[in-house]
Amino acid sequence: MNTYKIKEKVLIICNHNSVRSQITEGLLKSLYGEYYDVYSAGSDPTTVNPYAIKVLAEIGVGISKNRSKSLKEFEGLEFDYVVTVCGGDSKACPFFSGGKTYLHESFKDPAEVDGTDQEKTDAFRKTRDEIKVWIEKTFKV
Repeated sequence: MNTYKIKEKVLIICNHNSVRSQITEGLLKSLYGEYYDVYSAGSDPTTVNPYAIKVLAEIGVGISKNRSKSLKEFEGLEFDYVVTVCGGDSKACPFFSGGKTYLHESFKDPAEVDGTDQEKTDAFRKTRDEIKVWIEKTFKV
């Protein structure tokens, strides 16, 4: 007997869809992609931050082909989970009305770190690791 389970849909949102939401999307797909269809978007999309690409590549997660997406691309769609990962900055998290369950976890934006290449890389690694721990705790299957 084939026991096929439909994947739950997850939308991760932040302001620019360049760092925290991209890292969360990449990690969630990598860790639990067989259980979740994962997307990310932002209210004011820019480009995927090269440091986000770099620190995920260090642990074997590739997001170099990702692009920043607007929440408008997902209007009218429904998601099992809508997850906001912004906070700790001056902008409020965007809202998306198509979620069955809403989750929020605030992560500092490592793109705000002004320092050397090493200091920036370390900040991105810290955020990556914090997001990974949160995903493993929140989405464990």
